[in-house]
Amino acid sequence: MDQKIVKDLVDEALALNKSLFLIDVSISENNKIQVLVDGDHGVPLSECIRISRNINDNLDREEEDYSLEVSTPDISHALTDKRQYKKNINRILKIKTAEEELEGTLTEADEDKIILRWKAREPKPVGKGKVTVEKTATVEYKDIKEAKVKIVF
Repeated sequence: MDQKIVKDLVDEALALNKSLFLIDVSISENNKIQVLVDGDHGVPLSECIRISRNINDNLDREEEDYSLEVSTPDISHALTDKRQYKKNINRILKIKTAEEELEGTLTEADEDKIILRWKAREPKPVGKGKVTVEKTATVEYKDIKEAKVKIVF
């Protein structure tokens, strides 16, 4: 199975809905095709079905047998695309860089970086006790090793 052919078919289907974008296409040794798509406002099941049909209608099972799965990233998937950061503004992210691990609310995401904010308890500058301060971190995409949305119940 040729991954480029499958990717081209996915891109063709995504062109009909500009709010959707491709995260990953993988094909295993036994021809299991897995397509992962996301959207700026989520991905309805009808769109996954439409993308799946576009792939199925243009591949020949007689020529090469395969199985196909079109899905969206679940909570265990790390964020990989800049558009995913933008759609998760005001959510809590756990970010790993080479130097540190951060957890905070994503307040901004542009083409180069993200900004996280969180509150922390620190010792008072004068006297005993602690005071709550607001912290901010700016992280460039190139420095992010892993970023995941944290779900709070």
